[in-house]
Amino acid sequence: MNVEEMIQIDREYILHPYASPRTPLPSIPVVAAEGVRLLLADGRELIDGMASWWCVIHGYNHPVLNEALQQQIVRMSHVMFGGITHPQAITLSKKLVAIAPEGLQKVFFCDSGSVSVEVAIKMAIQYWSALGNKGKNKLLTIKNGYHGDTFGAMSVCDPITGMHHLFAGAVAEQFFAEAPQCCTDEEWGPSDISSLAAILTQNKKNIAAVIVEPVVQGAGGMRFYAPEYLRQLRRLCDENDVLLIVDEIATGFGRTGRLFACEHAQIAPDIMCLGKAITGGYMSFAATMTTKKICEGIAADDGVFMHGPTFMGNPLACSVANASIDLLLGYDLGAMIGAIETRLYGGLAPCRNFKSVRDVRVLGGIGVVEMKKPVNVAHAQAEFVKRGVWVRPFGKLVYVMPPYVIEPSDLDFLTRMIVEVVSLL
Repeated sequence: MNVEEMIQIDREYILHPYASPRTPLPSIPVVAAEGVRLLLADGRELIDGMASWWCVIHGYNHPVLNEALQQQIVRMSHVMFGGITHPQAITLSKKLVAIAPEGLQKVFFCDSGSVSVEVAIKMAIQYWSALGNKGKNKLLTIKNGYHGDTFGAMSVCDPITGMHHLFAGAVAEQFFAEAPQCCTDEEWGPSDISSLAAILTQNKKNIAAVIVEPVVQGAGGMRFYAPEYLRQLRRLCDENDVLLIVDEIATGFGRTGRLFACEHAQIAPDIMCLGKAITGGYMSFAATMTTKKICEGIAADDGVFMHGPTFMGNPLACSVANASIDLLLGYDLGAMIGAIETRLYGGLAPCRNFKSVRDVRVLGGIGVVEMKKPVNVAHAQAEFVKRGVWVRPFGKLVYVMPPYVIEPSDLDFLTRMIVEVVSLL
């Protein structure tokens, strides 16, 4: 099948994410991937600056991850998790508890990041219900957040920037506070959390949990905020008898330079959502972690936790997740992400000189160029591909989250091409 046939059939039959069914953006056929490079069907190669939506942290076609899957698949690719367990899930649960913030000692395996958020919401609501507080069934979050595409997750995404405004009225109504504005602890002041504090104290009888993306708000705007906000949020949740959920789907497993972003604030949540990089980008998989206290609360009325995905605890996913975590723990993560951060700072700095640019910001392995106007994605995407890199803008943002293993020369080339393309926007 030649390239033109692939593109034609794709356009005729396939619905792509966030794309018009009538006039979709061009989809570029990729036939292989190695390291940080995508091999296109026409023979060209692209340096991937997106790590396939932030999950391919070790690069593509990694021999250690390949071997983990090959060894597991000859034993069993899947087995139901109801009434059955298996070595890979047992090993993975132990590893996650060992590296997670203190107190998170129970693991619920999920299908995807969005499902992880669904599970977290259900845990929080069922916990209070089992304790006789059935009125505590709402969530509080901050604006500019993004937590996924399923209905529960949609309900805690920003009503405007969260991409789900079309479903207003069909999803549960939650409480939304103003998003933090202070980017560092040095800038932070108590007024930064006053909106959330007021809503929380006034509605604590109805709020089961607060859910936030720690330190970095991802798809809702690539916004960074002060760790002190999280410290104060943890205190407010404790004082008002409300649970704290942190969504580490985008930030977990090292993206900000710490294993988990909430470590920047040295706080532990009651529930934590994991996904994306958990398998090194090899397959869809996620986990929701919680405390023994939450589990005991759910069981207070002899109830069971009401969730059970068919592919929960999939052995293939668990095996590659185990290998991915072992690889990650073998890195000098602080030095690795610190080096990426330094090169992103320097490489993207020239974008500050363009009149079309509102802001340039970097945190760990995340580099963001915020434009003053929305980006023409089709045009920008074509310009990036022409220059041999894969960068996928959205809204007003041109951003990059490369694999951790990217070579300095490739990262420098990537940032130079971003500067070139941004100069044209």
